[in-house]
Amino acid sequence: MTQVLAVHTPEEKVLVVDFGAQYSQLIARRVREAKVYSEIVPHTITAAEVAAKDPTAIIFSGGPKSVLIEGAPLIDAAIYDLGVPILGICYGQQLMAQQLGGVVGGSGAGEYGRAIMSIEGSADSGDGEDVPGSAAGLLVDLPSPQTVWMSHFNAVVEAPPGFAATASTEGAPIAVIENAERKMWGVQFHPEVAHTPHGQDVIERFLHDLVGCAADWTTDNFIDTAVADIAAQVGDRRAICGLSGGVDSAVAAALVHRAIGSQLTCVFVDTGLMRKDEGEQVVETFRRHQGIELIHVRAADRFFERLEGITEPEQKRKAIGELFIRIFEDAKGGVEDAHFLVQGTLYPDVIESGTAHAATIKSHHNVGGLPDDLDFELVEPLRTLFKDEVRSVGSELGLPDEIVLRQPFPGPGLGVRIIGEVTPDKVALLQEADAIVREELRLAGLEREIWQSFVVLPDIRTVGVQGDERTYGFPAVIRAVTSEDAMTADWARIPYDVLDSMASRIINEVAGINRVAYDITSKPPGTIEWE
Repeated sequence: MTQVLAVHTPEEKVLVVDFGAQYSQLIARRVREAKVYSEIVPHTITAAEVAAKDPTAIIFSGGPKSVLIEGAPLIDAAIYDLGVPILGICYGQQLMAQQLGGVVGGSGAGEYGRAIMSIEGSADSGDGEDVPGSAAGLLVDLPSPQTVWMSHFNAVVEAPPGFAATASTEGAPIAVIENAERKMWGVQFHPEVAHTPHGQDVIERFLHDLVGCAADWTTDNFIDTAVADIAAQVGDRRAICGLSGGVDSAVAAALVHRAIGSQLTCVFVDTGLMRKDEGEQVVETFRRHQGIELIHVRAADRFFERLEGITEPEQKRKAIGELFIRIFEDAKGGVEDAHFLVQGTLYPDVIESGTAHAATIKSHHNVGGLPDDLDFELVEPLRTLFKDEVRSVGSELGLPDEIVLRQPFPGPGLGVRIIGEVTPDKVALLQEADAIVREELRLAGLEREIWQSFVVLPDIRTVGVQGDERTYGFPAVIRAVTSEDAMTADWARIPYDVLDSMASRIINEVAGINRVAYDITSKPPGTIEWE
């Protein structure tokens, strides 16, 4: 399989080096909020590989390890000699300090959560000379003291030669190190999290003022360059777009259609795993707004047959992903010279599906679930974007709110919201319960406040009493979260009276469900979907 990706990389870009931090993706998001393009790379990247990418700046992420233990993740020390500006965060700051001649040790007490940081005007570099600190550095014009978010036990206790120590907290005597001459800065706190009120100011100070980034990366110029890349990739051949009805594939289709026009045909595969009445709604909405040739394939029987007996989540995702591709390949016969498959793959899909250096959280059917013998070249124009950026692109392309603001829906559909084997009967139960939850949220005016809401059907039975008789039915678990980009999420604080209406209606209207629970797990540690 030859995989050619239509992915534009701007001239200015920041590499976020991942040391295993739960916030690496959030750092990349914050950089993009500062209107600078970013991408995540593994800590095993070499200096030569960094030089080949020609980054404008580098950010070292935090990480769960200690720099003092054997086998701690390292970075190629030659990267420090490339002359590229570097910002180290938490573990990244400690590693930078250690590799450049400073000392990291136990600070006497760890700091986890909010801490108060004081900023110094200047500090001793370690060789007896004063080095300018925050007055002309990373923390210029920021208040002192200020609240920051910490998560560490060890800390820098001696700055490397040539570095100023410009801030401190109770548990981190050297909370910030700076060397303007070498263009290197390090912070023990986490500027990327919302709990650090001035964190984005620190990131933008680094990118805009100290590095000199133009800060001109927007979805507007993304569209122009992506359209040019797609047209160059596809040429005069034809492409099929796997349309799911979600915002990702709809925006991908609109973007590719702008680039190649009538050379694109969309294929909507109705798997039988959609939400209630959703298949027909997707087709109607798409034909009304998109004006692109659409093939509607009804394949519920094939998917239920393929999923029979499968209970393991990864196997289900891969089975669904492979059958999707086989159906697209069948459709290829009706589209002359269909050489490319367009997918709405996003950056979080790629991250969560794992790489050679990162763990697989869950395989996305359009990434980790693709078969090895794929008979298409891929066009994935959104592969470098986060969800909110995709919505912005969709709006710029003129798509209506009913498409752009549609709740995220997993490619495998209800197949990953049914724990255990997927059957038509279970799907029918889940569709009815899910419809009730969405309707109650709409009636309560909460639709726009919630990123994603749905019902999970666990693979267990529970005892109940209805009409003075014993029942033995399925529990339904309501899941609702708030988020900006799905990389992190918090459980939604739905009012009790709305939850009560949902539970009452589900138990009374959906025969076979006799208990309702509400999932109050955030991401991390959980994921949004259960499988």
